Amino acid sequence: MSTLKLDSTTIDYEEHGPGDGRPVVFVHGYGMGSSLWRALGERLASAELRCIAPTWPLGAHTEPANRELTMESVAGLVAEFLTALELEDVVLVGNDTGGAIAQIVATTAPERLGALVLTGCDAFEHFPPPILKPLIAAARSSATFVAASAPLRTRVGRTFAYGRLAHADIDQMVVEWTRPALTDRRIREDLRQFTASLSRETTVRAAAALPGFDKPALIAWSADDAFFGIEDGRRLAEVLPDARFELIEQARTFSMIDQPDRLAELIRSFVTGRTPAGAAVG
Repeated sequence: MSTLKLDSTTIDYEEHGPGDGRPVVFVHGYGMGSSLWRALGERLASAELRCIAPTWPLGAHTEPANRELTMESVAGLVAEFLTALELEDVVLVGNDTGGAIAQIVATTAPERLGALVLTGCDAFEHFPPPILKPLIAAARSSATFVAASAPLRTRVGRTFAYGRLAHADIDQMVVEWTRPALTDRRIREDLRQFTASLSRETTVRAAAALPGFDKPALIAWSADDAFFGIEDGRRLAEVLPDARFELIEQARTFSMIDQPDRLAELIRSFVTGRTPAGAAVG
């Protein structure tokens, strides 16, 4: 695990692959961490790609953010991170809430990006997702947010919140992701403030600006996604000027866990310009 100190916070990140490879930077979603991408990063590293998976201040981070947290400010941290590491021609990969954040980066700070990959994620008017609405209501105060988060201390509560994101059993990973906010009031307060800020206008505004992002984009959507409909994936591919759509079978939102080989091959072929065997575009 590496650490990068930014102006307002410190970001921990995992890295796989050669230091001189083309950078692939991942953006996870709400209440998740860098380990989401580990299996995918290890596979892409074998294709000579430099895979960088930070834990963004979305609840699984271990150092307080020391700044107001909103979708836009986290997107600003992503851009700051790319600049601090002097990364160029970045392939930015987003999932879940992180996919919406990646859209904001692509439309407000695209200078260091060379391509965009969106897996199942929030988009258009479909944000915030219904499963977060009780937490958004509870985020009005610290006490109610603590009470609303308490079920995550149990496997039943974690399964309710995260279980439909993957076919695989991800409980061990979820325990890791939820521990910081459940045990550190500073991290919990970061997450509470971020949760309270969530608004549909964020993704609507980002979607309206996507036609201005003219770099290559891959929309790799999961066929079994319980949260993000395939239609939104196709809509994203339609509004982005240079995009292709791929459907990943036998995967839920976390295709990087359910089908890491398939997603890795799609990203590898997208980055190198070679069509993977058995690919069906459209």
